[in-house]
Amino acid sequence: MKPLDRELLNERGHHETCRAALARMTEDVEEQVVTGEDTAASGADAEALGYHLRSRAKVFREQPPGPLFFGRLDREDGQVHHIGRRRVAEHPAAPPLVVDWRAPVSRAYYQAGPQDPQGVVRRRRFGWAPNSRGASEDLTALEDERLTDGESGTGAILTGEIERPRVGPMRDIAATLQPEQDDLVRSGPGESVCVQGAPGTGKTAVGLHRAAYLLYSHPQRLKRSGLLVLGPNRTFLSYISEVLPALGETGVRQSTVGEELARHEVRAEDGEAAARVKHDARMAEVLRGALYARVDPAAAGELAVPDGSYHWRLPAAEIAAIVTAVREETPPYATGRERVRARIVRALQLRAERRAGVLGAAWTRRMERARPVTAVLDACWPKVTPEEVLAAFLTDPAADPADRVGPADPADRVPRPLLTEEERDAVRWAKPPRSYRSARWSAADLVLLDELAGLIERTEGYAHIVVDEAQDLSPMECRAVGRRADFGSLTVLGDLAQGTTPWAARDWREQLAHLGKPDAEVVPLTTGYRVPAAVVELANRLLPALDTDVPPGRSLRAGGTVAVRRVADLGEGVAEAVRLALREEGSVGVIAPDELVGALREYGTGAGAWSGDRVSLVPATLAKGLEYDHVVVAEPAAIVAAEPRGLHRLYVVLTRAVSRLDLVHREPLPEPLGRGGR
Repeated sequence: MKPLDRELLNERGHHETCRAALARMTEDVEEQVVTGEDTAASGADAEALGYHLRSRAKVFREQPPGPLFFGRLDREDGQVHHIGRRRVAEHPAAPPLVVDWRAPVSRAYYQAGPQDPQGVVRRRRFGWAPNSRGASEDLTALEDERLTDGESGTGAILTGEIERPRVGPMRDIAATLQPEQDDLVRSGPGESVCVQGAPGTGKTAVGLHRAAYLLYSHPQRLKRSGLLVLGPNRTFLSYISEVLPALGETGVRQSTVGEELARHEVRAEDGEAAARVKHDARMAEVLRGALYARVDPAAAGELAVPDGSYHWRLPAAEIAAIVTAVREETPPYATGRERVRARIVRALQLRAERRAGVLGAAWTRRMERARPVTAVLDACWPKVTPEEVLAAFLTDPAADPADRVGPADPADRVPRPLLTEEERDAVRWAKPPRSYRSARWSAADLVLLDELAGLIERTEGYAHIVVDEAQDLSPMECRAVGRRADFGSLTVLGDLAQGTTPWAARDWREQLAHLGKPDAEVVPLTTGYRVPAAVVELANRLLPALDTDVPPGRSLRAGGTVAVRRVADLGEGVAEAVRLALREEGSVGVIAPDELVGALREYGTGAGAWSGDRVSLVPATLAKGLEYDHVVVAEPAAIVAAEPRGLHRLYVVLTRAVSRLDLVHREPLPEPLGRGGR
């Protein structure tokens, strides 16, 4: 038997041992659930124990089938560690048969090299049959790097895993993490990090793997306050939905910013001018002014509270001083109201105790609930809702002193407005509702309502939030995300060159300030592992026209194909490109201007181009974050013409291809793509 065959046989035997051990682990967890139900404990303790045991059992049950390890480390001290997506052991106290990729000992698998072996003699990578469900006979290859002998490099197994055809949802990259990606993944729980990632650099995967790492290394902290993954849309979230479960983490909330802010159903639509104003950072101060304009220290008269046969009194001037002092402390609005109440009652108590002696807690509670005290509060610090404040502002922006700031010139005593008259007119309701309760809110209004809700009461937060495609968030959306991470940290993922919204960021420092993390480190990832060089070179031609300061992308993958076809009939040209693409392995994505999707779907259905589950027809506005082996771009000029940042959208569309790219067009190509003779 050849040495390689003998090694493969031994590793298959080890995998069989691991499979048996995992089966026993699953059985043990299920038994613990049954045993735990009979455990004598208090109601709360029993409920907590039951939840913990059921959650563990759920994780084991939902573990997707697949190989249990992908790598191995042989160390100088003789220890051997197989590296996989989760820990496998014959007994909780026994040495692991498979070490979790997130464990400290596993880091050398990603970081060790000939210059710094980190105690590793040999690093072994395993090759498994495509779509293996974990049968040991699917282990078909292995490659060794003897680091102490100076061996290292990108072998066929690693290259094949990176370049594997893209069919179905996004996969994890635990087997192929590169050193710079691993550094980001293992950042501490208190660190906020911004990843400026060119297409194909794995920034989304890095963010998801960092989430999995934090859940593993700091489980109590993360599970107590929660972890949130924010994506740009539901299509994207569906695409990434299987990554965390594959890494052993279930139950993580994955959402969009719009879903997080959905206090009401969206029943109105803003014009472009109104949306721009509502998403502008100045609206934060406008809304603060609109809210606190309702606080009026002079509105309360003298307070008289009956107490038996006596009335305890507090002068209006003292109440005004209390209100003014609390307002200067800038607490959340609702907290400020209760603080005013407490200080008014304390002032009454001091007066009463000088006459009647020490008064107990019952007296204090009675004073706090006294109608005269509440009436004074309602006059000088009224209770409000976000909807009430915003409706009043949108009904008549000019009537409220909400958007006044200090004079631009100290000699000028007239405050200058934050919003211009044109901007006020843009946001003013054309037909105000009879009551804020019947208002029809737009998507931008929900962002403003969230801002007001955060001013009134502190927003409940998360321990960590992963924000993907963060370059597309408006300043006000950033503030909404930042409020949810006031006492937590962020992983901010994006690419300034892929910003497609009217308010897309052009500078990460400014965007991070809006997110409340101005000191977060910005780490560029410029080396692409998925998008081939030919596609990256074509997309790089757009960068000079995008008005963003990002370095050109580069690819470790040589080759890739780019074909440009000018056709007389766009439908037939796209259908033919799809038919040719289906001759090759992998997924096919047809990306078209939104207004042409219906016609292309109808034509392609009749021509049989959309048969099978390998072909997806995607509107250009929903392509962000998706990847296909072969991309057919229909009418690039129409994609550019459809929106003000159309070139940015086209940059996104081009870089969805991870092997082959076809541009099918009837109209002339956009000018930057026309250069170079294509």
